[in-house]
Amino acid sequence: MIEKIQLKNKQAEGFVIPLGSLNLVGVVTDVGLAGCGAFDVSALENFNYPAVKVRSEKGVPVATIEDLLLGIVKEANAGAVKLGICVGMTGREALEKM
Repeated sequence: MIEKIQLKNKQAEGFVIPLGSLNLVGVVTDVGLAGCGAFDVSALENFNYPAVKVRSEKGVPVATIEDLLLGIVKEANAGAVKLGICVGMTGREALEKM
């Protein structure tokens, strides 16, 4: 499933891919990605691609795009940090900087 996400200054694309008992959830902007815990943001750093890993605010795995937007950044690669993103901000706040 692909869903348009309206950010303050642009649109992003959110996606949910069911993988058995879990979902692979991410939101992509023209600059980078915010994803669930299944994403390896360090590996994306090797390609100079800004990315953050988000955990649910409820402490359960991110299962929906809404979970990702409301969740908390728990890891940010160097490219994301250069954009002003830091651990502890919400997924939406990180995406607004991408």
